[in-house]
Amino acid sequence: MRILPHTLCVFSPVMLLMVLPPVVAQEILPTPASPEACLSINSDAQRLACYDRAIGYQPLPTNNADAAAQDAQKALQEEIAANRPKDATLGERIQTRRQVSEIFRQDKTLYDAITNVGKGSLLDSRWELANDSKLGPFQLRAYKPVYILPAFWSSAPNLRPYSPNPDNTVTTPQILDNTEVKFQLSFKTKIAENLFGNNGDLWAGYTQSSRWQAYNNDDSRPFRETNYEPELMLMFRSSYHLGGWKGRMTGISLNHQSNGRSDPYSRSWNRLILNIGLDREHWALLLRPWHRLHENRKDDNNPDIEDYVGRGDALLIFNPKNGHEVSMIMRHSLRSGHRSHGSAQVDWGFPINNLLRGHLQVFHGYGESLIDYNHKATHVGVGISMLEWF
Repeated sequence: MRILPHTLCVFSPVMLLMVLPPVVAQEILPTPASPEACLSINSDAQRLACYDRAIGYQPLPTNNADAAAQDAQKALQEEIAANRPKDATLGERIQTRRQVSEIFRQDKTLYDAITNVGKGSLLDSRWELANDSKLGPFQLRAYKPVYILPAFWSSAPNLRPYSPNPDNTVTTPQILDNTEVKFQLSFKTKIAENLFGNNGDLWAGYTQSSRWQAYNNDDSRPFRETNYEPELMLMFRSSYHLGGWKGRMTGISLNHQSNGRSDPYSRSWNRLILNIGLDREHWALLLRPWHRLHENRKDDNNPDIEDYVGRGDALLIFNPKNGHEVSMIMRHSLRSGHRSHGSAQVDWGFPINNLLRGHLQVFHGYGESLIDYNHKATHVGVGISMLEWF
């Protein structure tokens, strides 16, 4: 089932620069010459970010917020224990906890300490997890990397895409170059925050990636494949330790991905995704197992997509705060034998000068794009990064 119309706009690299969300465009600008340069910015979130860059603001270490939250949580538990009778029933215990929690809510110092756990961490910087990090709804924020790769090479172009559904098998080989242009646009915005007391934010995200046969004179330089990916995400702040990692975020998302094309090139699927986010100094780890929401078998463009694109992925990001960033995302079908397939992708963002950042991408395996979900190849791309993960 395709919920995105075939007539959705396909962005060229020039158009991509023009339609970047304001917050993304702002994040890639150089440091303003003075704080006064920020006065003309209308958006509160962008103006604050501009001031932070102008004065060189650095947030307090995340360990400070974690330690304060731990102390406040300990004090809360001690107060609950002190006010609860030894032989209290379950209902009385719940009532005692509510009464003490309400007292702590009125005590702003302790309340802020508990709700600001993880403030300043990598995941907090992108998902506004801490209470004082929240910017309110409908502020466009960065999501996945935004880049243009003018040279994107494939070891084996997929000339005849196929699927177990005969309506989605191409019979005439395409004319494709090994080298094309790839670019990606991605952003998200919060729809509502603190849906469950002082936690639980609802986000809407959108990612679009295109592969353009810009050097293919023999076939009029077509856009070979564009993938559209809207999603709804309900994210919760969490606080736990796993080895040296700190669990910051847990959530669930509803994800649709399609290429907006007609048969036999049509590909699409819907997923319910569990999101688990952990981080430590300079590192972030996101684990995403998912369940495919199956559609009518007759209309299924790619019935075996889970055996190739996978049933989950793991994203590991290293950000040493020196202008470089390296990420690796791995997917697998979580099956053995002839159903065992997957992929790995490594991205490296690096500084070129004060305004430009380079981007190198290497992919190997199945499913670099939806039309290639069951096609194995190696891809190498190099270009310009406008925004990395962090």
